[in-house]
Amino acid sequence: MTEGLDTGRPHPARVYDVLLGGKDNFAADRAAAAEGLKVNPNAATAPRQNRAFLRRTVRFLAESGVRQFLDIGTGLPTSPNVHEVAQSVDPAARVVYADNDPLVLAHARGLLTSSPEGRTAYVDGDLRDPAKILAGARDVLDFGQPVAVLLFAVLHFLADDDEPYRIVDELTAGLAPGSHLVISHITADHDPESWARFAEVMRRQGITSRLRDHAEVSRFFAGLELVDPGVLPIARWRPDEVVEFTDAQVALYGGVARKAG
Repeated sequence: MTEGLDTGRPHPARVYDVLLGGKDNFAADRAAAAEGLKVNPNAATAPRQNRAFLRRTVRFLAESGVRQFLDIGTGLPTSPNVHEVAQSVDPAARVVYADNDPLVLAHARGLLTSSPEGRTAYVDGDLRDPAKILAGARDVLDFGQPVAVLLFAVLHFLADDDEPYRIVDELTAGLAPGSHLVISHITADHDPESWARFAEVMRRQGITSRLRDHAEVSRFFAGLELVDPGVLPIARWRPDEVVEFTDAQVALYGGVARKAG
């Protein structure tokens, strides 16, 4: 058994793994996902579109010259992962993954292996403690050079009392010019009733799901320069294929922003 692993309670990373069709989860995670899907079947579409958004944005950044990535709230490995996308553009790219689930970290150490030219590392850290994550990342990343901070589908696990805007500000304050922030975040803007039911199911399981609207998600990018086309439903952020899903099905806003010099 992985040290510190609580299999009796659902964990966001493992519930997400269930919704993606993965196998690295436990009965409590599967039960939580099943209950969520009963009240909102679109809960299975959102994670898949989030992975597609990850692939597009990381490739965009790598092709724009970014060579360092800090992926917070990594989740269980689902190929292609951040380092695979970034290192397909430049094998020397460096990636630090951060998560607070022991199962995620065990899999990360075993599966998220770098190209010989680049490097990957793993930080055991909670998003609520950004200083710890940044300290661990400094062993691999040079914060004097541009870094992309990646927050894919993780900020909605922070309640307002967790001060998520302060946390994001702390993560980006010390970044060098040319650094980027990428966020995807669940929303109920396009189907309030279904997503409110899903959030309530997760809350009863002990998982915060704070649904934020367009203005609230956009606020995370304050002080940065948004990359076109701005903050919008993720399936419409520079799609590389015909979008076959409605905004209500995907239910995530996303955006990329750059820190100016």
